[in-house]
Amino acid sequence: MTPELKGFLLLAAVKVVVGFGGLLLAVAFVTWLERRQAGFHQDRLGPNRVGPFGLFQPIADGIKNFIKEELVPADADKFLFLMAPAMVFIPALLLFAVIPFAAPLPVSFDFELPIAGRFAYDGLMPVMVADLPVGLLFILAVSSIGVYGIVLAGWASNSKYSFLGGLRSSAQMVSYEVALGLSVISVFIIAGDVTLTGVVENQQQSIWYIFPLAFGFALFVVSALAETNRLPFDLPEAESELVFGYHTEYSAMKFAMFLLGEYAALITMSALMATLFFGGWDIPFTTWDESQPSLPKTVVTFGMFAAKTFFFVFLYIWIRWSLPRFRYDQLMALGWKVLLPAALGYLMLLAGAIWALERLGVQQGLLYGLILFVINLPAIYALFWVMDSGTLVFGQQLQRRMMNE
Repeated sequence: MTPELKGFLLLAAVKVVVGFGGLLLAVAFVTWLERRQAGFHQDRLGPNRVGPFGLFQPIADGIKNFIKEELVPADADKFLFLMAPAMVFIPALLLFAVIPFAAPLPVSFDFELPIAGRFAYDGLMPVMVADLPVGLLFILAVSSIGVYGIVLAGWASNSKYSFLGGLRSSAQMVSYEVALGLSVISVFIIAGDVTLTGVVENQQQSIWYIFPLAFGFALFVVSALAETNRLPFDLPEAESELVFGYHTEYSAMKFAMFLLGEYAALITMSALMATLFFGGWDIPFTTWDESQPSLPKTVVTFGMFAAKTFFFVFLYIWIRWSLPRFRYDQLMALGWKVLLPAALGYLMLLAGAIWALERLGVQQGLLYGLILFVINLPAIYALFWVMDSGTLVFGQQLQRRMMNE
């Protein structure tokens, strides 16, 4: 094994430890943030006893989950019952591996260890766990695996409420994965690249995709809420109907792994929104982040990426404590009757607009983005008008009136 290959593998190992360790630390912080923000919305304090401002509360919760008694139902399928939490937790971690969260870092070292030998590396290191050439396709593929863990958890528990929660989740996630994938395809069309680093670079050189792809962003936000089982789309858990859904029979650390997977998916989806539509680690109104790579540049761009991701995490938590839960028929009607046709129609509209702009010789930039943004506005208005008009997704009173007529 050459010294250069050893150096590459060493950096890969460091990125895995730092990347996944940092994500787990962020998950713990987000659990604290959600409880504090929920307290703010409900005019109460939230966690404030363990550590300053309750910051050590996630540590206390972790210790509690580790020492609690592990219970397995007598008639459960024990192997699948134990595997289900891991099948929910691991895909949520893997999704984060392909997201670039800072500008490339120049790294140069050459040293020798007594047993392992010589390690050498000289070049730019992508600040991400794995720079895959099919990053966006990897995300779409891995995000679809998490539903298997939820379905298996419901089935292996041998509980009717858990089983119903698993079935609900499979129907919900399959329905909204279609709209989520179609909204990401709009990024493929305008970027011409399936790597996330390429998507960020294209936005650096032209314009953030939130402007030319505003409608695709709206589809992504709604679909991501359903994919992560967050309110108002938390029907797989729905404690008022299904006790606590697919993980009713779980306890201690196995139960905590479901929550860790949910919050890891929340952070990942927020990071994807920042990457796909808001330039990733790009700093607006400056070209300093496009200059020669350096350590200060990497640190500052990481701070920018973290701020964008935190904003969407905050927005998700705000939505959870502000909106009521959908009925299940409303949830499925929104996915199949509104979002899917809207996404397909939007892709046709976007492809036609891009073809016309290319024929007219308009290059990607400010004018290009503004023209596409103006085209997006009627589509956004039509989408929210349909959802608010009561023609496809309607409330209980209108449903009863229609049934009586």
